[in-house]
Amino acid sequence: MSSVRITTTNFVSILAKRFSSTATTASTKTRSLTAPGAIPYVKTQEAIKSHSPEASRLRKRLLDRPGLIGMKRGMTCFFDSLGNRVPATILEIDQVEVITNKTVEKNGYNAVQLGYGYKPKNQTKAMLGHFATAQVSPKSKVWEFQVKSSKGLLEPGTQLKADHFKVGQKVDVMSYTKGKGFAGVMKRWNFHGLKASHGVSLAHRSAGSTGQNTSPARVLPGKKMAGRLGHELNTIFNLEVLDVNAEKGYILVKGCVSGPRNSYVKIRDALKEHGSHLNTSPVVE
Repeated sequence: MSSVRITTTNFVSILAKRFSSTATTASTKTRSLTAPGAIPYVKTQEAIKSHSPEASRLRKRLLDRPGLIGMKRGMTCFFDSLGNRVPATILEIDQVEVITNKTVEKNGYNAVQLGYGYKPKNQTKAMLGHFATAQVSPKSKVWEFQVKSSKGLLEPGTQLKADHFKVGQKVDVMSYTKGKGFAGVMKRWNFHGLKASHGVSLAHRSAGSTGQNTSPARVLPGKKMAGRLGHELNTIFNLEVLDVNAEKGYILVKGCVSGPRNSYVKIRDALKEHGSHLNTSPVVE
């Protein structure tokens, strides 16, 4: 048998071929692929979890500036310049001030927290300290508005008035619908109900069968049944601003707004007209 003598030069060239895809040896001039073990790591971008403020921010259409908090005072009629009579809702704007800002670095999203009105009684010490930090009066309602970037953040203590919106522009109004209490399936889901006679006894407005027998032997989730009706957050899009008065503090919008009188509402720029998405990034479950 013939022995092969390996010199120091040949040994170094073989190692270079093992750990480099561009290395060549004296005996061969062909290139080889890099072994997986030769790669120390692969730099990847950290994925964002889907159930996180960062991922929620990427899914939404956001506005450049915050809106206003108002109170629904009722409805009236409004006559335009052509003499047309249109229904209108009165939204009161009273002492709306910026309390604090939320940033992406600290909270995962950009938002402006606003306060409405004046309520010195029945405030917790935590909220009183929160208002004192911003140097604003105790508020009766606190809401936040997400904005697209840090350019939409406002200085704490800044007061926003009704002229934040202009006459003729479109706005979205968010409010809670009227609460109806516990309601049956005929009122809540428009069920037909059972027969008035022919064997039906004391079950004329019931839902009927709600589940199966042995299989699956349970009521499936999401089944329409009796329960609490109303008091759900509802958004009415693209309402026209008919009149604005910063001194008297009210905004007149065309049409109706959800909720009873003296209920709080959120007013923002029309999202379908002015809103846009951010640049997306990888999201994992």
